[in-house]
Amino acid sequence: MGKSEGYLIIPKKAFPSPKIKEKPQTMFWTLELASYLEEAPWPATKDDLIDFSIRSGAPVEVIENLQELDDDEELYEGIEDIWPDYPTKEDFFFNEEEY
Repeated sequence: MGKSEGYLIIPKKAFPSPKIKEKPQTMFWTLELASYLEEAPWPATKDDLIDFSIRSGAPVEVIENLQELDDDEELYEGIEDIWPDYPTKEDFFFNEEEY
Protein backbone atom coordinates (compact mmCIF):
# COMPACT_ATOMS: atom_id res chain seq x y z
CA MET A 1 0.00 0.00 0.00
CA GLY A 2 1.23 3.46 -0.57
CA LYS A 3 0.34 7.06 -1.15
CA SER A 4 -2.15 8.13 -3.77
CA GLU A 5 -2.64 11.82 -4.45
CA GLY A 6 -1.62 12.83 -0.95
CA TYR A 7 -3.73 10.22 0.85
CA LEU A 8 -2.43 7.26 2.76
CA ILE A 9 -4.25 4.05 1.81
CA ILE A 10 -4.70 1.75 4.78
CA PRO A 11 -5.81 -1.84 4.28
CA LYS A 12 -9.25 -2.69 5.67
CA LYS A 13 -7.78 -5.41 7.89
CA ALA A 14 -6.02 -2.73 9.95
CA PHE A 15 -9.40 -1.65 11.38
CA PRO A 16 -11.55 -4.67 12.16
CA SER A 17 -15.25 -4.03 12.39
CA PRO A 18 -16.62 -3.75 15.93
CA LYS A 19 -18.07 -6.92 17.31
CA ILE A 20 -21.84 -6.85 17.37
CA LYS A 21 -23.45 -8.64 20.25
CA GLU A 22 -25.73 -11.36 19.04
CA LYS A 23 -29.30 -11.46 20.23
CA PRO A 24 -29.58 -14.10 22.94
CA GLN A 25 -31.06 -17.35 21.80
CA THR A 26 -34.47 -18.26 23.06
CA MET A 27 -34.73 -21.02 25.59
CA PHE A 28 -34.59 -24.51 24.17
CA TRP A 29 -35.77 -27.22 26.53
CA THR A 30 -35.69 -30.98 26.12
CA LEU A 31 -36.88 -33.67 28.50
CA GLU A 32 -33.28 -34.43 29.34
CA LEU A 33 -32.48 -30.80 30.20
CA ALA A 34 -35.70 -30.36 32.19
CA SER A 35 -34.96 -33.53 34.16
CA TYR A 36 -32.08 -31.71 35.88
CA LEU A 37 -34.67 -29.46 37.56
CA GLU A 38 -36.90 -32.27 38.89
CA GLU A 39 -35.30 -32.14 42.34
CA ALA A 40 -35.04 -28.34 42.44
CA PRO A 41 -36.30 -26.63 45.62
CA TRP A 42 -39.70 -25.55 44.24
CA PRO A 43 -41.01 -22.86 44.56
CA ALA A 44 -37.82 -21.08 43.57
CA THR A 45 -36.58 -17.83 42.09
CA LYS A 46 -34.43 -17.60 38.99
CA ASP A 47 -31.30 -17.22 41.15
CA ASP A 48 -32.28 -20.23 43.29
CA LEU A 49 -32.67 -22.38 40.18
CA ILE A 50 -29.36 -21.24 38.70
CA ASP A 51 -27.60 -21.92 42.00
CA PHE A 52 -29.21 -25.36 42.25
CA SER A 53 -28.26 -26.19 38.65
CA ILE A 54 -24.63 -25.24 39.21
CA ARG A 55 -24.39 -27.21 42.47
CA SER A 56 -26.08 -30.29 40.99
CA GLY A 57 -23.82 -30.37 37.93
CA ALA A 58 -26.47 -29.60 35.32
CA PRO A 59 -25.26 -28.99 31.77
CA VAL A 60 -24.43 -25.43 30.77
CA GLU A 61 -27.52 -25.39 28.51
CA VAL A 62 -29.78 -25.60 31.58
CA ILE A 63 -28.01 -22.66 33.20
CA GLU A 64 -28.13 -20.63 29.98
CA ASN A 65 -31.86 -21.28 29.66
CA LEU A 66 -32.45 -20.19 33.25
CA GLN A 67 -30.42 -17.01 32.73
CA GLU A 68 -32.85 -16.04 29.96
CA LEU A 69 -35.79 -15.93 32.37
CA ASP A 70 -37.18 -12.43 32.70
CA ASP A 71 -37.77 -11.70 36.35
CA ASP A 72 -35.22 -12.31 39.11
CA GLU A 73 -37.78 -12.00 41.92
CA GLU A 74 -40.61 -14.10 40.48
CA LEU A 75 -41.31 -17.40 42.23
CA TYR A 76 -41.64 -20.38 39.92
CA GLU A 77 -43.83 -23.16 41.28
CA GLY A 78 -42.52 -25.86 38.94
CA ILE A 79 -40.96 -26.62 35.58
CA GLU A 80 -44.34 -25.92 33.94
CA ASP A 81 -43.91 -22.23 34.85
CA ILE A 82 -40.63 -22.16 32.95
CA TRP A 83 -41.51 -24.52 30.10
CA PRO A 84 -45.28 -24.35 29.54
CA ASP A 85 -45.16 -27.26 27.05
CA TYR A 86 -43.52 -29.58 29.58
CA PRO A 87 -45.07 -33.01 28.99
CA THR A 88 -47.00 -34.50 31.86
CA LYS A 89 -47.87 -38.15 32.52
CA GLU A 90 -51.15 -37.62 30.69
CA ASP A 91 -49.23 -36.71 27.53
CA PHE A 92 -47.85 -40.23 27.27
CA PHE A 93 -50.08 -43.09 26.21
CA PHE A 94 -48.90 -45.50 28.83
CA ASN A 95 -51.35 -47.73 30.64
CA GLU A 96 -49.82 -48.46 34.05
CA GLU A 97 -52.41 -51.14 34.81
CA GLU A 98 -51.08 -53.37 32.03
CA TYR A 99 -47.72 -53.79 33.74
